[in-house]
Amino acid sequence: MTNLEELVQEINRFEAIVSEWDESQRCVVVGLQRAIEALHKVALKRLIQNLKEESMSALRLAVADEVVYAVLLYHELVKPPKPPLEQRIQTALNEVRPGLQSHNGDVELVAIKLPDTVEVRLIGTCSNCPASTLTLSQGVEQFIKSHCPEITTVIAVNSGSVVDSSKSNLTSPFSPQRGSTWIRVATVDKIPKAGVLAVKVAGTSLILYRQGINIRCYHNACIHLGATLDEGQVENGIITCPAHGFQYRLESGECVTVPGVSLQSYPLQIKEDKVFVQLR
Repeated sequence: MTNLEELVQEINRFEAIVSEWDESQRCVVVGLQRAIEALHKVALKRLIQNLKEESMSALRLAVADEVVYAVLLYHELVKPPKPPLEQRIQTALNEVRPGLQSHNGDVELVAIKLPDTVEVRLIGTCSNCPASTLTLSQGVEQFIKSHCPEITTVIAVNSGSVVDSSKSNLTSPFSPQRGSTWIRVATVDKIPKAGVLAVKVAGTSLILYRQGINIRCYHNACIHLGATLDEGQVENGIITCPAHGFQYRLESGECVTVPGVSLQSYPLQIKEDKVFVQLR
């Protein structure tokens, strides 16, 4: 009786032969392969349904066989196993970590409390800065829940570290630092009276807002998770982030959703109807 290793070698041998054929010949083989696989999938679905009706234990025993499982997985009749919960949480933290580290902060996993709670610790400047704590707690929570739907609660545990809040400036980790270069970004007439104008200068995305003769310039990034704001609705001088609904007063940049933090603003000058912004 042919064993599994011999079958795999035989398949590899035929694939190598077909790979040397011209495109029209390969298309015939691929078409035949898809037709046979479709037939097998229908047969396997019927087999699974019959086993479910007769004996779930027999079905579980069959799926436990690695060859049977591999074939069912190939036909997308079973779901691939999920990585362990802790591994998925660490994957989520690794995805959000670069933004946190850019502001000398970090996050670490403290505990998993089954069935639905995770505790994390905010580290460095992220532990006490109001804006960073907001960004981290909700940002980390979103990343964890995207990888681990079974987790419904993410708790930030106080690290007890001391942070000089006078150096934090209440800015999000997603906000760039200002500099000293003045760059022309627009003309006054290009800025709508009831909305914002998005411009990109030297790799920095900005939004300009005009109220009467006054013009304001902000970094085009929500303090929450850095989502762009220019497509958000503006009503009564308040812009709403289209991603998660955070709201800001465009006259001052103050966050309405979470008072005490603001959008990153930029110094602005107007010369002969031309708008200049101070960048790094």
